[in-house]
Amino acid sequence: MNKRRAIYAGSFDPLTEGHMYMIREGAKLFDQLVVAVGSNPDKRYTFPAEERIAVIAESVKDVTNVSVAQFQGKFLVDFASDIGASYLLRGIRTEEDYTFERTMRNVNADMNPKITSVFLMPPREFAEVSSSFVKGLVGPVGWEKIVRKYVPPAAFDLLVRKTR
Repeated sequence: MNKRRAIYAGSFDPLTEGHMYMIREGAKLFDQLVVAVGSNPDKRYTFPAEERIAVIAESVKDVTNVSVAQFQGKFLVDFASDIGASYLLRGIRTEEDYTFERTMRNVNADMNPKITSVFLMPPREFAEVSSSFVKGLVGPVGWEKIVRKYVPPAAFDLLVRKTR
């Protein structure tokens, strides 16, 4: 029997509860879900890839059909093909996300029509939460109380360590 393997890719800088929603739902939809930590040379990251991978691994340790991998220097559809994934799991929070993801879906289909993009919309409580939003909250007095609800415990611990 062919297993349905999907990739959920991102920078996860840091991992948020919105990402965790996508991971949990992806784990229900697919036999195997690979959370792929990408590196974009045009982006400045707050946390090195190793720390982001460790936070994800800790956060998904109880989800048996989820694994974590890193990819760089190749297109996501090529990475998907390399690891035998037939699906790309993507989240859409805003109209801007939709426009971007629609374009990427079409380009990915041009590059490899065997890879299917699957889109999920997170619930309202996660729709406004992004990694950039979370990082913007860190620093002022009392930030910990606010940020704690937007990130899983391992990501919160990393944020606290980085600010001390």
